[in-house]
Amino acid sequence: MAFKFRLPLLVLIDSILVLSAVYISYIPLHPSLGITSFAMISASALTMLISHHIFSFYYGLYHKAWEYASIGELIAIGRAVSLSVLATALVEYFVYGGIFMRALASTWMIYLLAIGGSRFFWRTLRDSFFQQRCANKRTLIIGAGAAGLMVARQLQQNLESELCPIAFIDDDQRKQKLQYLSLPVMGGIDSIHDVVEALSIDHIIIAIPSLDRQGMNRIYTECAKTKAKTKILPMLEDLVTGKVSVSEFRDVQVEDLLGREPVKLDMNSISGNISRKTVLVTGAGGSIGSEICRQICKFTPGKVVLLGHGENSIYLIDMELRKAYGDKIEIVPVIGDIQDRNRMFEVMEEHKPDVIYHAAAHKHVPLMEYNPREAVKNNVFGTKNVAEAADVFGVKTFVLISSDKAVNPTNVMGSTKRIAEMIIQKLDQESETKFVAVRFGNVLGSRGSVIPLFKKQIQDGGPVTVTHPDMTRYFMTIPEASRLVIQAGALARGGEIFVLDMGEPVKIVDLAKNLIKLSGYTIEEIGINFSGIRPGEKMFEELLNEKEVHPEPIYPKIFIGKAVLEQEEEVDYLLRKFESFSSEEMKTFVINLANRKINRKLSIVSNA
Repeated sequence: MAFKFRLPLLVLIDSILVLSAVYISYIPLHPSLGITSFAMISASALTMLISHHIFSFYYGLYHKAWEYASIGELIAIGRAVSLSVLATALVEYFVYGGIFMRALASTWMIYLLAIGGSRFFWRTLRDSFFQQRCANKRTLIIGAGAAGLMVARQLQQNLESELCPIAFIDDDQRKQKLQYLSLPVMGGIDSIHDVVEALSIDHIIIAIPSLDRQGMNRIYTECAKTKAKTKILPMLEDLVTGKVSVSEFRDVQVEDLLGREPVKLDMNSISGNISRKTVLVTGAGGSIGSEICRQICKFTPGKVVLLGHGENSIYLIDMELRKAYGDKIEIVPVIGDIQDRNRMFEVMEEHKPDVIYHAAAHKHVPLMEYNPREAVKNNVFGTKNVAEAADVFGVKTFVLISSDKAVNPTNVMGSTKRIAEMIIQKLDQESETKFVAVRFGNVLGSRGSVIPLFKKQIQDGGPVTVTHPDMTRYFMTIPEASRLVIQAGALARGGEIFVLDMGEPVKIVDLAKNLIKLSGYTIEEIGINFSGIRPGEKMFEELLNEKEVHPEPIYPKIFIGKAVLEQEEEVDYLLRKFESFSSEEMKTFVINLANRKINRKLSIVSNA
């Protein structure tokens, strides 16, 4: 209803103001101006009134939200007022043979002040209400650049927002002690704690989209010293694409604090490897497999085959991709177990993929220690089935998803991954298919990883359990891992082990502390218990052993290792005599085999 009467009300108010400005200016001066009748004044008033409404509609003065008025609106008012006065001057010249300059000058000033003042009155009311609202949820914005100003303006204009910007923090000394949008820049990053205390800040918003993770770590470390809740601006690509609004802040996540930058892809080589091709992903419903599918679809393959054992996970990724790419890409969900050799050959024969990303695997270290036979069946036999089917049906590139735990493994899972690498390395020597492996460290947020466990423990009130205070791991995000796999497929020449430069390893206990703080608790509230190293775990992981290291990266942040292919006969022996091993014998054999510690004659005699 208010919107319905808004235009007539503005027209009425403007009409009163315009006529008032004319009569206030003309009547006192009319004897000295030679104006002989009230009709002459009324004619000028009518001309100015009609001109005003014409130019007001032309410059959109009746369609602007005046509670948000700024310089742009002031310029529009100035143009409309000045042109209305000019039109009146022209009418006076042609009708009366002269222009009443003094009266018009006085009218212009009164007219401009009246129209401008009426509009900016609404801005004053809004600002007054905004200042009253700032009693709660006082907000400090980190970054006084374009993004920070955009955030501040959005919060100032959005009366429904609970956050009220109070000040900026910026390391640029040229900005410090200045005001932007009436908000002071209080100092640099090192002064965050003091500013929060001095201004009674409740929320902190980090508004620097270009911030690298090292910088994020530094800022968050300072923010964590305060009791204020810290949030971050959405990703720049999400803002540009309109996926989220600038006011949709998100919590700082542990992924933001890893201290390394994601790998940049060689888009041309990847596009040539995937575009309009048939791509098959095993384990397509898993954390890594599903993200590989999402990344692949950005390069518009002709067909994507989603192969997995769990129908629900395959259903979910199938529906997601169909919704996003169904009109551009043929998406085929396939239920199948990689341990089923015949099924793998059927799938390859039917779809004849150009590229395979083999992500299906058992990966949980302690569980595989208790189930070594299942680890071998899935990670070794399953890989052999898919790889040999790829060879038979002429797949161009086969990429195995391996693990840093395949290096000098002390557990069953890592050992089976290393044996899977041996299998594809041997096939690469015999096949026209290019077989390669990709190794990376722990993936944050993947199923069975430490982050979901920590979050659940924090949600339950603690304590968070860490195996050992000195245990370290390499970490990367799911999208980073997936991009590495895709890039490796494009770089493949055959037989390589690709490794990502994952930066510095992270202490698990530091990860736990960060996650507790990010969840809004203190270390004392949740607590950390050390449970001891679990079966098969190492204190630290490696990405390449001494014999595999190639010091120069093949691509920025991607290294290549030529892992030594040894003990082929022992691998064949394992495959042939699998059923005869007990669980404990299986465990011992695969770990020794992966570490090249098997004496062939002794092993065969002892297990015959």
